[in-house]
Amino acid sequence: MEAKRNIVIVGGGIIGSTTAYYLTRHPKFNPALHTITLLEAAPSVAAGASGKAGGLLGLWAYPASLVPLSYRLHAELAAEHGGANRWGYRKIKCGSIEAVVTKRKLSNLQKPVDENGKAWEKLPKQDQAAKGLLQDEELPADLDWIDREVVRGWAEMGSPGASDTAQVHPYHFTTSIAELAQQGGAIFKTNAKVTRLITSKTGVEGVEYLDRTTDEICKISDLTDIIVAAGPWTGRVLPRSKVEGLRAHSVVYEVDVTPYAVFTDIELPSDFVPEHRAKMGQKRFHKGRVDPEIYARPFGEAYACGEPDSAVPLPETADQVQVEEAYCDDIISYFATVSPVLAAAPVKAKQACYLPRHIRFGQESGPLIGPTATPGLWVAAGHTCWGIQNGPGTGKLMSEYIFDGEAKSANVSNLDPRKFKV
Repeated sequence: MEAKRNIVIVGGGIIGSTTAYYLTRHPKFNPALHTITLLEAAPSVAAGASGKAGGLLGLWAYPASLVPLSYRLHAELAAEHGGANRWGYRKIKCGSIEAVVTKRKLSNLQKPVDENGKAWEKLPKQDQAAKGLLQDEELPADLDWIDREVVRGWAEMGSPGASDTAQVHPYHFTTSIAELAQQGGAIFKTNAKVTRLITSKTGVEGVEYLDRTTDEICKISDLTDIIVAAGPWTGRVLPRSKVEGLRAHSVVYEVDVTPYAVFTDIELPSDFVPEHRAKMGQKRFHKGRVDPEIYARPFGEAYACGEPDSAVPLPETADQVQVEEAYCDDIISYFATVSPVLAAAPVKAKQACYLPRHIRFGQESGPLIGPTATPGLWVAAGHTCWGIQNGPGTGKLMSEYIFDGEAKSANVSNLDPRKFKV
C-alpha cells in the first residue's frame, strides 16, 4: 500500500495556496492516506503581497524555466473554474511610455525645490530579456487615459497582437485557489504563526506554531513533509534559505479604463516636488526620472506601484505591515502628471507589502523551488514581484516533488534549493 503522508505547508499566500490546490488535485492524492495542513500567520490568506500585488502575467517574465508552465496553467485554471468572472483573468496589452513633463503641466501640482533628493529605485519587474521584446510603435488610440501631449515614445511588449500578457486580480485569485484547495481536502489554519521547524538529519518531525487567537504554542507531530512557502518570512522560518523582504507601496484607483499594463519613464522638471510633500515643508525631493507602473485591472480598478524601500524591517506577520501614506501620495502625484483620468479618479486603497527575494552574494538569485538537504523539508519561495505569475507553476511542481519524487512538468533544476546549500 502507498505510504501515508502528513504534509504541512507554511504560508497562505499564492505559493502556499497553489501548492495546496495542486496537491489535492494530484492523481496520487488519497484523503484516506494523506493530510495537508496549511498554516498562515495572518488572520486570513492573501494578507501580504498575494493580496496587494498588481496581478500581471507575462510570457516574458522570469525565470524562463518556470514561466511558460505557469502562464499556461493560469489559462487552464481560468477555463476550469470560471476565472474570468471569479478572479478577473483576461488578456491585456502591455507596453512602456517615455514622457517629458514640463513646468507648465505641473503648475498646479508642485512647488519649487532647491536641492536634489535620493535617487529613484526601480522595482525588479523587467529583466534584460523582457526589455529586448519592447518594439517601438505609435501610442495606441484606445490608450486614451494617458496624456498624449507628454508622451515622447511608446514601445509595445512583444509582437503586435501577440497573446503574451494577461492579468488576474491577485486577492480574488489567491482566495479562490485557497477555497478550491480546501474543497479538495486541504485544511487551512489562520492566525497560526510557525515558530519552529522540528527536524533531524534524517528528516522532518514536526512544527510548532503560535495560535494568535489563544496565545498558545501548538505542535503538529509525525510529519513526513514540510513545505516552507512563507514569502518574505521564509528567511525567518528557515534562515539558511536567505529569503528576505523588500517593501513596496501601491495605490488602487476606482476607475474603469481600457486594459493596458503601462511601464513608464517619466522625466520631471528639475524643481519638482509633490504638493503633499511641499505642504510638509520638504524641499529635498526631486528625483529627475521616475518609472512607476500602472495596470488597468478588472472590476473597475487601476493599480499603480512605485519604488521599493528598505526603511522599515519586515514585521512579524503580514497584518502588521506599515503603510507610509507619503509614498503612496508620491505615486499619485507622478501619475497625475501623465494621466488626467487618474488625477481625477477616487483612490480606494493605499497599501504596502513585502516582496520575497532570494539573495546570494548580495544579488537576487531567483526563487527556490524543491527539496533541501533535509529529507522531507521543501522550499518554494523568493519569487519577488512574479509570485502571482509563477504561483500555479510552482504549486504544480511542488505536488510532483511530493507525490512523484521529481518535477515532471518543467525542468527547474536551476532553482533547486540544494544548489544554494539550503
